[in-house]
Amino acid sequence: MIGIFLSFLMFILALLFSPRDPDMEKLSSYECGFDPFDDARMKFEVHFYIIAILFLLFDLEIAFLFPWVIAISSYTLATTYNVLYVIFFLLILMLGLLYEWKSGALDWTSI
Repeated sequence: MIGIFLSFLMFILALLFSPRDPDMEKLSSYECGFDPFDDARMKFEVHFYIIAILFLLFDLEIAFLFPWVIAISSYTLATTYNVLYVIFFLLILMLGLLYEWKSGALDWTSI
């Protein structure tokens, strides 16, 4: 109940004490400085999305490797097989990165 009360109290205080005279920049469609698009079907650069997907892919790779490092703290025969699996996993990722690099997906001069 205290959390709900404090939430409503902060909301009401923000409504009462917030400035009421925003400038023209704040009233524009986008605060990032770009004009809104005229047509939803206009061309856009897909290269930025490819870079974002590659970032997510390698970010997930790190998320998979951290628990693996903790899991192999004790050495057994199964650990040896797990190391081989992770080396195979990293090899596939590195081949994918090499393919992206050679195909020019990481080349920013083509934009």
